[in-house]
Amino acid sequence: MGQVTVFSGPERRRRWSDEERLQILSEAFAPGACVAQVCRRHDISSALIYTWRRKLLDAGVEREAELPEALPTPVFAEAVIDEDVMGASAAEHPAMIIDLPRGKRLSIFAAAPPTLVAAALKGLR
Repeated sequence: MGQVTVFSGPERRRRWSDEERLQILSEAFAPGACVAQVCRRHDISSALIYTWRRKLLDAGVEREAELPEALPTPVFAEAVIDEDVMGASAAEHPAMIIDLPRGKRLSIFAAAPPTLVAAALKGLR
């Protein structure tokens, strides 16, 4: 006769109700919240939270009334470059600083030619 192994203990796959998912999503995407901290608090992965949010937003077209108001829709932030500040500081401050062992430092300025930057970075490898 063969051998049978029985694993006892808590179920490995947890089940979350829709209310629990909405509560966790509202908590994770509230203004000023950190998704990683909410994940640690509820002992779930951040990938699961983003999967829940994607599925909720995909299904949200039919169930618009169920979407919590604290769950914002992802948007892009506009980047604004102030030309006056960039012109003055680009020549004074390096665009990239690389700290090397033994206290050495490599500074690359924005005006450096791309071939020179590529050669310097290749030499560091």
